[in-house]
Amino acid sequence: MAILKFRIYFEEDESVYRDIVIRHTQTFQDLHSTILKSYEFDNKHKATFFRSNDHWQRGREISLEKYDEREYKAPPLIMGETSIGSEIKDPNQRFIYLYDFNRNWSFLVELINVSKEENPKITYPSMSRSEGIGPSQYGTKGLLGDKFADIEEKYDLTQAGEGFAEKDEDGEDVGLGDDLLAGDENEV
Repeated sequence: MAILKFRIYFEEDESVYRDIVIRHTQTFQDLHSTILKSYEFDNKHKATFFRSNDHWQRGREISLEKYDEREYKAPPLIMGETSIGSEIKDPNQRFIYLYDFNRNWSFLVELINVSKEENPKITYPSMSRSEGIGPSQYGTKGLLGDKFADIEEKYDLTQAGEGFAEKDEDGEDVGLGDDLLAGDENEV
């Protein structure tokens, strides 16, 4: 059984991608679910794939369902009924994946490897590699995650200090800019 490895790039930043391995007999709906899981997106919105060429032009559509509000040049294939292997037309096959038509999340899907060996330790489909911090579906996702908000609240990091000061010979606070404002008396 052929195992296909796809690299799914976040369209706005190609340094952010996920590699997914999947059997050629599995469906586009399986790939759709695995992409969402790998990018930590929910499964609440409309989605579609487009078969593509080397120039990322959209071809035949493979949709989650037939949407009444969309215009189709040809009726779309349905993800749950279409095996991935049936749509692989060349060894470097590409697809465009759109999710949530309101926010218009766009991913570039590229076949990067075909293997005849199935790994018995892997449950297919599966994410095999993750690079970069993916986009946050509904807001911001920071490097520090949720724990930073707790630290910020505990220590009130939103308040800025009064600034820096130095002590003069008598122990009095002197602002860093005070000597510049007073002028230098030693100037000729």
